[in-house]
Amino acid sequence: MKTIIEQLNKTFENRIRLGIMSILMVNERIDFNNIKETLQVTDGNLASHVAALEKADYIKVFKEFVGKKPSTSYAATKTGKKAFHEHLNALEKLIKQGK
Repeated sequence: MKTIIEQLNKTFENRIRLGIMSILMVNERIDFNNIKETLQVTDGNLASHVAALEKADYIKVFKEFVGKKPSTSYAATKTGKKAFHEHLNALEKLIKQGK
């Protein structure tokens, strides 16, 4: 059996990835600029963290045109939602253990 600390998901250790997943857990789908503004990060910084979450199959990327402008938006996958819930549960256990 894994210890509580081993149950924490390393993918969510970074504050930006944690922020992205938090946003996606309460929004069915959200665009790049809204995430960027909410987290106050640069384009490149956000893009690299989104790529890591996509590689882990935690988010899905949607690229489309709105009018004549390209638009990129994101949604959490079932796998991502499950992993994030497990991470939060492990954090909660860790906090309770520390009392």
